[in-house]
Amino acid sequence: MMGLMGTLFFFLIIQFYILISENPHITLAGSLYLTLLVLLIFLLLSIYFGFRTGYLFKGRLDDISTFVSVLRSGKFSARVDDCRQDEIGILTEELNQLAVYIQEQVKSLQRLADEKSELADQAHQAAVMEERHRLARDLHDSVSQQLFALNMLSSAAVRTVQKKPKDAEPILIQVAEIASKAQGEMRALLLHLRPIDLKGESLLEGLKKLIQELKEKTPIDISADFKHLEGLTKGAEAHLFRIVQEGISNILRHAEATQVKISTRKTDSNLNLYISDNGRGFSVDQQKMTSYGLQTMRERCEEIGGIFQIRSKENEGTYINIRIPLREEGENHNG
Repeated sequence: MMGLMGTLFFFLIIQFYILISENPHITLAGSLYLTLLVLLIFLLLSIYFGFRTGYLFKGRLDDISTFVSVLRSGKFSARVDDCRQDEIGILTEELNQLAVYIQEQVKSLQRLADEKSELADQAHQAAVMEERHRLARDLHDSVSQQLFALNMLSSAAVRTVQKKPKDAEPILIQVAEIASKAQGEMRALLLHLRPIDLKGESLLEGLKKLIQELKEKTPIDISADFKHLEGLTKGAEAHLFRIVQEGISNILRHAEATQVKISTRKTDSNLNLYISDNGRGFSVDQQKMTSYGLQTMRERCEEIGGIFQIRSKENEGTYINIRIPLREEGENHNG
């Protein structure tokens, strides 16, 4: 449009020159040819600058699109550089400010998770004494009475064996039954006493103990490879431990799997936790996606600023990837 307007303006100036000049140096036909030449030049320049401007415009939009994708992947420390004060430059600056805001929100979530973990520890300590009293009552009411009965029966069996050995058999059968029952009661109490969180251990130590216990008590082939767990906050460690517990619990209850793989890796500024199995899988679009176990894992992940992703297909297993933003070097890990 600018080329056409410029050509028309040039043509009018030449015609005005021919009109007022007594001895013009250019004829009417020559002015037409010259105008066509100017038009061609303007068109070529317009095409060149149009393509050049469009290419630069597209490049800036591609930078913004890539930046948004990076933010979606959880790398909130990324920024895009565009200092031009036009509409795209203003949009870029707004996106940078949004990234700063999200990054601050993630830090706030991690601080809240730490505070929540500390409050949970305090509440746990307050409940310990009450739980000890309850367990003492249970021990007295069940195991203690059974041990007393065992003592009485075993003494009676000893006396009977000395006098009438054949009559001791029913007593020994009762002793075996009561001993088995007492053993079951004790195992139940010990299982109840087993800690469900880290209890002062590091995340790596807690996960290794959990995996070892599962290998001893379940027929499932569990392979674990934990790396880059150093430097996590206390709240993040507690949440990740519970996430692994919940993930394994879901597999044991629903997946019918024979193999489970658990691993952690560090990529850029994120810690990635992978949990996969070769079980029966399910359709992610179905209602199972909103099951209590998966929802709990998602909520715990989001509480520490993480991103929860799940892929599953019927008869092909389930794959879970959890990305937790790591704190940058130099930041205070105590919040």
